[in-house]
Amino acid sequence: MIGIPLGWVYSNFGEWVLHRSVLHGLGKNRKSFWSFHWHEHHQKSRRHEMVDDQYMRSLWSWSAQSKELMGLAVLALAHAPLLPVAPFFVGTVWACAANYYFVHRRAHLDPTWAREHLPWHYDHHMGKDQNANWCVTHPFFDLVLGTRRECLNVQPPASQQPAEPPAPVEARKRAPAASGLR
Repeated sequence: MIGIPLGWVYSNFGEWVLHRSVLHGLGKNRKSFWSFHWHEHHQKSRRHEMVDDQYMRSLWSWSAQSKELMGLAVLALAHAPLLPVAPFFVGTVWACAANYYFVHRRAHLDPTWAREHLPWHYDHHMGKDQNANWCVTHPFFDLVLGTRRECLNVQPPASQQPAEPPAPVEARKRAPAASGLR
């Protein structure tokens, strides 16, 4: 069972490293296979307020979306030999890869959702510094490694976020009666 948190941490670090070193590092070279990320995905996202219409295309077309899926599939297959010895780890890595694709796709089809649920990724594309905020699904390693930059103030400061989630509606209805206030 320790494979679950290890798989999550490993996957988040993998997001950070691959996004920074491969997709942006190698991707800035137009002759690289990875150039689709910088020269297509980022340009479309900047021009269309975070929307990348390539996510509306067929998966069978040779586009940034299909290249992204192919990269994730290769990563998943590369971890398959570990399945017999670390099934929870591999299962978590596979789940994180699938989550990455679906979350990233939704962020670029629904910018309002992205601003609310992935403000670090929204900042990555729409902020001044596209060489920061490398994580997509969760900013854990951006925070650990100091690469989280809040550019557009889409995320409320920690001092304004509630410390505890609000009580369920039924608990709030019972609270005055329970305290003797009638």
